[in-house]
Amino acid sequence: MVEMSPELVVLVMFAGVFIGILLGYPLPFVVGGVAMFLGWVVIGPPVFTLLRLRLWDMMSSYILLAIPLFVFMGSMVEKSGSAERLYSGLYLSFGKVRGGLAITTVLVGTVLAACVGIIAASVITLGLIGVPSMLKRGYNKELICGSVCAGGSLGILIPPSIMLVIYGPMAAISVGKLFMGAFGPGLLLSGLYVSYIAVRSWLKPSLAPPVSAEERAVPLRRKLFILVTGMVPPFFLVLSVLGVIFFGIAAPTEAAACGAFAATLLALAYRRLNWETLKAVMLETVRVATMALLIGWSASMFTGVFLRLGGGEVIANMVMAAPFGKWGAFALIMLVVFALGFLVDWIAIVFIIVPLVAPIVPELGFDPLWFAIMVCVNLQMALMTPPMAPAIFFLKGITKPEWGIETGHIIRGIIPFVIFIIVGLAICIAFPDIIMWLPHQMIKF
Repeated sequence: MVEMSPELVVLVMFAGVFIGILLGYPLPFVVGGVAMFLGWVVIGPPVFTLLRLRLWDMMSSYILLAIPLFVFMGSMVEKSGSAERLYSGLYLSFGKVRGGLAITTVLVGTVLAACVGIIAASVITLGLIGVPSMLKRGYNKELICGSVCAGGSLGILIPPSIMLVIYGPMAAISVGKLFMGAFGPGLLLSGLYVSYIAVRSWLKPSLAPPVSAEERAVPLRRKLFILVTGMVPPFFLVLSVLGVIFFGIAAPTEAAACGAFAATLLALAYRRLNWETLKAVMLETVRVATMALLIGWSASMFTGVFLRLGGGEVIANMVMAAPFGKWGAFALIMLVVFALGFLVDWIAIVFIIVPLVAPIVPELGFDPLWFAIMVCVNLQMALMTPPMAPAIFFLKGITKPEWGIETGHIIRGIIPFVIFIIVGLAICIAFPDIIMWLPHQMIKF
């Protein structure tokens, strides 16, 4: 066996992952491969027992069963057509406002976030519905792309979020409390996005002209009917999931099952439930859940070997030695999470970073729940900052040639929204009750 200092272990493991990603290899194979190779070199054959035990712990985790259930729920909502109804209702309500369609896109993304929890479904749905409508009415392409990516990305923060389901067991925090804590920052970001669109459209009307009076000439009764029928089904779905958690009726895994069943009833009510829909939803569930769990296992292998070889102590000492006390340490962790977001998928960041920093958080004097939500808000930027940027790829993947939207339009469009995520982080630092108030009101399960 080869002797290696903990400092050298940290350097070799992170350098190996970085080089593997740059060479274009799939992330799970890079992360898991580095852990397995270095573990075998330094620890020897016993490393395989360690990795097998970590896989068993992960696959026997009851809370992680919520992942495929929430994926099923989100995919079924996407196929049900409820987003189109909701968009139509809000479209008529905000059409006369400058930037009204972009505002509608963000608001629909906010509601979808509470029903879907999958960024791919949210961005693709908003893109297919919102982009053609805004292009037809002369909206600025950067504003269109930014509103779709930002609104769609809220699905990974506002509960029920797969990110929170994964984060909870990693940091030994109640997933139900994470759900409640994420509501405030999620709605805050949505409000910041809407305010930015409204102010910018008011300052420069040519970016987002209002809908013509002819298109808005719909009787008030008809407007209210479309709006109510668009809002009631998502409310029913949110209540079936988050309501049972908040009132202590069920734990998150059981709530996920309730949500999956409610989403199926929703698709049935809209007459969208058939064999083809069910087949597509189940295939999507298997694909997304398997990808998440594969990345999770490989990242668990990485952290297992990393901690076994003393890397955790190196990270803890480095963070604790940061200048300016606990806020310096907080800034360092946030900076590392932000930087990793450029290169690594958010799932891998959660699985790798959380086990390393979670034990340090109480020592720094931060509430673990508050800190967890701050990391999750930070990870919103990872969804929109290239070269990784899944939101950009999902939107670009559905663009049609006649739209004339290039990758440059999308990147320039998301920059202001990334800045407002930083503003949101600052507001949550100044007013921590934005995160902490709702979890304190929960009825314990």
